[in-house]
Amino acid sequence: MTLEISGQIRVLLVGYGFAGAWIHAPLINASPMMRVTGVVTRNADRASLARKRHKDVSIYPDADSAYAQDDFDVVVIATPNHRHEPDVLQALDGNVRGIVLDKPIAPTLGSAQKIVEAVETTDVSLSVFHNRRWDGDFLTVRRVIEKNLLGTIHRFTSRFDRWDTGPTGWRGGSRSQGGGVLLDLGPHLIDQALWLFGPATQIYAELDSRTDFRKTDDDVFLALTHQSGVRSHLYASMWQASHDLRFHVSGAAGSFIKTGKDIQEEQLLAGDLVTSKGFGVEPRERWGYVQQSIDSRDIETIPGAWENFYDDFCNYLCGEAPNPVPLLDALETMRIIDAAEESAESQKIINLERK
Repeated sequence: MTLEISGQIRVLLVGYGFAGAWIHAPLINASPMMRVTGVVTRNADRASLARKRHKDVSIYPDADSAYAQDDFDVVVIATPNHRHEPDVLQALDGNVRGIVLDKPIAPTLGSAQKIVEAVETTDVSLSVFHNRRWDGDFLTVRRVIEKNLLGTIHRFTSRFDRWDTGPTGWRGGSRSQGGGVLLDLGPHLIDQALWLFGPATQIYAELDSRTDFRKTDDDVFLALTHQSGVRSHLYASMWQASHDLRFHVSGAAGSFIKTGKDIQEEQLLAGDLVTSKGFGVEPRERWGYVQQSIDSRDIETIPGAWENFYDDFCNYLCGEAPNPVPLLDALETMRIIDAAEESAESQKIINLERK
């Protein structure tokens, strides 16, 4: 549905925890096309923070109260994973024109398919927040490949590791709560691999839980075989004390190696404004490099630009651009996560090719 607007797009932010307050809200604020006019939270401290950050914002204890006002164009759902399906269904009845849903689209493939089916019966535009398509290091990997600096790509290694040995709220909870590293970091790794190298035909997975206090996986390895012939090895762990390596891309003419994670989350948590000079820009010491035989050269990291997701989403709503992250892309990521669980359970390679 094309959205006709005479002013800024009015946004209702459902959920004002880590993702809502520290990731989505600053990015929305940075867009000249939209503003947060409503926040749904029962937490008094979060409500106070929202009032401090957003001019004339309305605070609601639940989404029904907000939708009853019929005063929003777009709803951004930044709630725990297990809430995604009911929150989307509720939003579809809330007379909004567009929905942004945080990744993963849902905790299970079945739930994700219900969301897709429900959205397809409406004229509401929905996009899934796979923001790490706009990571600076990932954009740099894309450019290195597009410039053919590595020749034919053989193997793609992507790691998203942390050292976090303490309880982590619902993210460390059971699968029914949407917990686990596979659902938390896996969607980023899988989406990036598919974006670079196309559909996957096979997967092998190892899912481990290294603690008593986490109820599901906290150490994950996925091996994807792409239709293009590239093999992707994807790692996500809460148990890597040395978590420097981010990308290692190997090709017939050389390799690209990048350490350290994209700087944008670090900057947002430090309170930096997206519109500040230097946002998303990495210092030279964090650049990656191309290694070709005995020669190597630094490759400047392209500035990260998570805010581009919201700019692209606004243009999509107005009929001026495609959906930045289509529902079917997010559904394919969930199909691979579902197959990863099957592979880990059976300890077998799973064929992903559709019949």
